[in-house]
Amino acid sequence: MNKSVLALACLVPLFAGCTTFQDHGATVAGTAGTIMTAQELSYTSPEFIAGGLIAYAIYDPFAPTWKIQVTELESDLRQIDLTMKRLVTGGEGEARQTFVRNARKLMQEGGYAGFDIVRFEEGMDSSRPFARRVAQGEVRLLRSRQFPEL
Repeated sequence: MNKSVLALACLVPLFAGCTTFQDHGATVAGTAGTIMTAQELSYTSPEFIAGGLIAYAIYDPFAPTWKIQVTELESDLRQIDLTMKRLVTGGEGEARQTFVRNARKLMQEGGYAGFDIVRFEEGMDSSRPFARRVAQGEVRLLRSRQFPEL
């Protein structure tokens, strides 16, 4: 194993704000063990690193699960379109939650007192190469009945 890589793995926790080496001995041992195992299995070869970077670029784990588009249909009526990203590891049942959360956000940002869900539909977009979930609905934003000026 390359000694400089092992030395770097041991120093990483110290640069991360650790006060003593003893407090984070398990972290250092885990990091060094991971690096040693990866090198023994040839996971540090350029082919594996390139494959991992390509997979990361396609999957993009930090991208939001849902693309949200809001369209104003009337002064108090909004259409919300949700499109799920193509490669996901969960979240297939959260379309309604995401829809309601965004309706609530529209209500609060616009200074409205409430909202009614006029229409909500879920489905699948079967485009190639991967199908993805879609949802669409309309929300009527409501002013306060007791305090109409609010």
